[in-house]
Amino acid sequence: MGKTSDLTAVQKTIIDTLHKEGKTQKVIAKEAGCSQSSVSKHINRQAKGRKKCGRKKCTSSRDNRTLQRIVTTNPFKNVGEIHKEWTAAGVSTSRTTTRRLMKDMGFRCRIPCVKPLLNMKQRKKRLAWAKDKKDWTDAEWSKVMFSDESKFCISFGNQGPRVWRKSGEAQNPRCMRSSVKFPPSVMVWGAMSSAGVGPLCFLRSRVNAAVYQEVLEHFMLPAADQLYGDADFTFQQDLAPAHSAKTTSTWFKDHGIPVLDWPANSPDLNPIENLWGIVKRRMQYARPNNAEELKTTIRATWALITPEQCHRLIESMPRRITAVIEAKGAPTKY
Repeated sequence: MGKTSDLTAVQKTIIDTLHKEGKTQKVIAKEAGCSQSSVSKHINRQAKGRKKCGRKKCTSSRDNRTLQRIVTTNPFKNVGEIHKEWTAAGVSTSRTTTRRLMKDMGFRCRIPCVKPLLNMKQRKKRLAWAKDKKDWTDAEWSKVMFSDESKFCISFGNQGPRVWRKSGEAQNPRCMRSSVKFPPSVMVWGAMSSAGVGPLCFLRSRVNAAVYQEVLEHFMLPAADQLYGDADFTFQQDLAPAHSAKTTSTWFKDHGIPVLDWPANSPDLNPIENLWGIVKRRMQYARPNNAEELKTTIRATWALITPEQCHRLIESMPRRITAVIEAKGAPTKY
């Protein structure tokens, strides 16, 4: 045992402990069960510290700060563009080094989250709305029926499953996913409350005020009877032109249905958006061949939504409002 590399972790601990107690190297070697030279080398190495090995860094701390500033200022640039801008600042390094340093700094290339663009006026209105609703209880939110439209396509993009294949099987039909240039799609209207979901409406044409009022008449009212019975409720909708039209407002007044005031561009505040996400995730392994099969799949998946799931989403409203207040009206993670 003449080499420090031969020492076990237990022996090194014993040497360090006895050395701190002032024991001689001879006594330490006897207690640790190793040679005195091993003890001496270990103590000297601990005192001096192990010298760093490897190639000397080609960038300074200042260069690294410049790189971090470039990435932070232009997060949507690719590695090549960032490397070009960094070398233009006087740094001589490779593109591989640039990528590695970015990774060491904690930067990762990810698909960006998509959030609605809000101007300052809209943010102020969202903040005012959130402050006005921050004291609402779960019981008050349970009286709100949330609604929204969503588009479903036969092709679900990157949400589909990955494939296990061997080298050379990339073009094997068994390992390929079919795609079309303009995949068939359907637009769906739906509503939910803490008691569950209402019936779906598949929209056949562009939604204008007249079409939307037919949806309200033939789908929203039955959903209200199903979810609330004779109890009072408040209807929620976004500020789409068909929703905010004067004739639509008149329709609500004629039917005696109060409408919840709603801030513009605020899908993060609507729990039914999360419900659409649940439905689409459950459908990611489905492979409908046409629009009718797609509708059938949507109906079947929608029918599996339980009142408990809806209730949990409605219960998140206070947290959503708190998040908007903390973000000063900016879009939130919801």
